[in-house]
Amino acid sequence: MAYDFSAADVRFLGSAAGRDALAAIAGFDLAPASWLADVSSARALFPGHAPALLETVVLRRKARVKLAGADDWLLTDAALQQATPTPVALHRAQRLRGRDVHDVTCSVGADLAVLSTVARRCIGSDLDPIRLAMARHNCAVVGADPLLVRADALRPVSSSAVVVADPARRDGTGRRAWRLGDLMPPLDELVAAHPGRDLAVKCSPGMDFGAAGWADEVELVSLDGRVREACLWRGSLATSRRRATVLRSGLPSMTVTDADPDDCPVSEVGAWIVDPDGAVVRAGLVRHYAARHGLAQLDPHIAYLTGDTPPPGIRALRVVEHGRYGEKALRAALRRHDVGALEILVRGLDVDPDALRSRLKPAGSTAATVVLTRVGRTPTAVLCRASP
Repeated sequence: MAYDFSAADVRFLGSAAGRDALAAIAGFDLAPASWLADVSSARALFPGHAPALLETVVLRRKARVKLAGADDWLLTDAALQQATPTPVALHRAQRLRGRDVHDVTCSVGADLAVLSTVARRCIGSDLDPIRLAMARHNCAVVGADPLLVRADALRPVSSSAVVVADPARRDGTGRRAWRLGDLMPPLDELVAAHPGRDLAVKCSPGMDFGAAGWADEVELVSLDGRVREACLWRGSLATSRRRATVLRSGLPSMTVTDADPDDCPVSEVGAWIVDPDGAVVRAGLVRHYAARHGLAQLDPHIAYLTGDTPPPGIRALRVVEHGRYGEKALRAALRRHDVGALEILVRGLDVDPDALRSRLKPAGSTAATVVLTRVGRTPTAVLCRASP
C-alpha cells in the first residue's frame, strides 16, 4: 500500500531538516533483506517522519530511470506511475515553445517543470493540494517558477493559454481505465470545458481514439522501443491527422505522418525483415514508414516489412531461410542452423510463442529469430539472425 502524504510531510521534506533526513535515509540499502532493519533505524532516527522519508527515497530511486533530476523531487507512487518520461515530455514541449501554456492537471509537476523551460508563460493547476505543493517544490528544484493555483480542470481559470492535460487513468481502486470516458476527469467533459482552445491531451497508447472526434491529430510516441503515450492535439497545434514519433536514446528522433507518401509495394521475402516500431504500427503508418525506407510489405494487412537494405539505427533481421510454416519443417530448420536460443515473433497467426518454443525444444549453440506470419492465406515461417 502506497504511503498517503500529508501537508505536514511535504513541509518537512522540503525543509533543511527534511533534506538532511532524506540524505541520511538515502544511504540505507532498502533492499528486501535489510528492509525491516532499515525501517527500525529510520524510526529511531526520525520518529514521526520515517514513513514519509522511506517512501520518498524509494520513489526517487524508481524515478531515476524516468525523470531527469528526480533525486531531489517529492513524489507520490500514483503520480510517478503516470508521469511522462523526461525525453517524451521534452519532445511534446517543443511543439509548445514560445506559447502561453496551462497544465490543468499538473500533479507533482513532471510535465510542468519541462514546459516551464520552453513556454512564454506557464500555469499549473491541480485539485490535490498535496501534489500541488510537491509541484511547487519540484519546479523550484529545476529552477522553474510557474504560476501554481489549486483549481478544477473542468472549471477554467485561464482564458487563452494552450491547455495541456494528463487525465488520471486509474480509478480509486487502482484499476486502469481503457476508455476515454473513464478518465478522470472524463475526456469529453474536459474538452467541453475549454471550447475553442488549443489542446494537448496525453492518453494511454492502448486507448481507442475513435471516440475523440474533436482531436485534429493523434500522435503516438515511443521511447527506446516502447510505446509510451498518445497525445491528442487540437487547433493550431495539429499539423497532420496521424503522427508517429520514435525517440531513441543517443540517436536522432524519427517522425512519420499520414501526409508522407504511402506507395509501398507487396513483395516476397527479401534479404531482411523489419518489424516497425510500435508507434508506427499503432498510428497506422506502416505503409508510410515503408515507403520512406524503400521497404515492402509481406502482406497488405500485416505490419512486417521486407527489403534488401534495412533503415539505419534500428534492429533488423537478416533472413536465413523461409517457407510454409509447420512445426515439423521449422524444427528441421532449427537443427540445420544449430539454433538453441530462439526468439519467436508472431503476427497474423494464432500461435503461442512460449508454448511453441517448448514443443520445438531447440538445443543448438546459436541464437536466431523466427518470424511467423501470414502471407495471403499461407502461414509462413522466416528464420532470421538479428543484425549486430
